[in-house]
This record gives sequence, C-alpha cells and structure tokens, in this order.
Amino acid sequence: MLITRLTKVTMCFVLGLFCLLVAFDNVFDPGTNYTFVQHVLSMDTTFPENGLKYRAITNPVAWQAAYAAIIVAEGFAGLLFVAGAIRLLRVRNAPAADFNREKSYAIAGGALAFLIWFFGFTVVGGEWFAMWESKIWNGQETAFRFYITAVAVLIFLNQPDGEISE
Repeated sequence: MLITRLTKVTMCFVLGLFCLLVAFDNVFDPGTNYTFVQHVLSMDTTFPENGLKYRAITNPVAWQAAYAAIIVAEGFAGLLFVAGAIRLLRVRNAPAADFNREKSYAIAGGALAFLIWFFGFTVVGGEWFAMWESKIWNGQETAFRFYITAVAVLIFLNQPDGEISE
C-alpha cells in the first residue's frame, strides 16, 4: 500500500530531522550538554563509595573528544535517515523489490541512532560510568525514549513491502 510506504518515508525523515536537531543543539548550546558529558565521564556525582570510580575520565581533552564524537554520530545518523527517506520517496511507486532495496540508508541511520543512545548512553554512560547513580546527570530515561523510537521505526521499516495495487 502506498500509505504504508509514505508512512515509512515520513517516519525516517522526521527521525532524521530529530537527530540533526540534537546535533545542532549540541553544537550551538555546548554549555549544557558538554557539561553533562564532563560529569558523566568524571563520575563526580556518583555514590561516594562507588568502587567503579577508577573508570573515571578527568581529562578535558577526552571530554571534548567524546562530546565531538557524539555530535558527529548524531549528525551522521540524521543524514542517513534523511538520505534514506529521500531514496524511499523517489521509489515510492516502484516495484516492491526496488522499494525494499532502497531501505539501506534509513536502516543504517536507525542502527546508528540505536548505537548512540543505547550503547553510548545506556551501556557506556549508564553502566560503565555508573550514570544511573547520579541524581543530577542521569540521561538514561531520555536515551531510552530516543533509542526505543529508533527501534520501533526500524521494526516497521524492515517489514517487507508488497506491490502497490492499482
């Protein structure tokens, strides 16, 4: 059905805009989110008796590198989603095999978004740097909303599309 294909295009495009907006915000409002990265990596707001504090990174150059890597990944995920949406829009009326084949960029965008917000924020930030212990600098709930949305779109996007009936 054409409406299903257009919904997939729209979802990918909107997620792409979201990722690009997050990257944009991180570039143009670094004070807020850079500070978040600094506190998570330095583990300075985790429990005082935390036995994992040996993992803390207190080097400002490392904080900057991590922050830059996050921004680049968010921007790249956004570009992949938008490029995928454009490719899918171009073949929206094409045979099913062509439409299904053009999903690769959007799928890559979804996979990268999942890696950023699940692996980066939940696994690395949440568990490795014990972000869950911080009452102030805990981004796991927000990250969950982001990666679960990416996963939901990935599941929908990966459903095979059939031929469009006349």
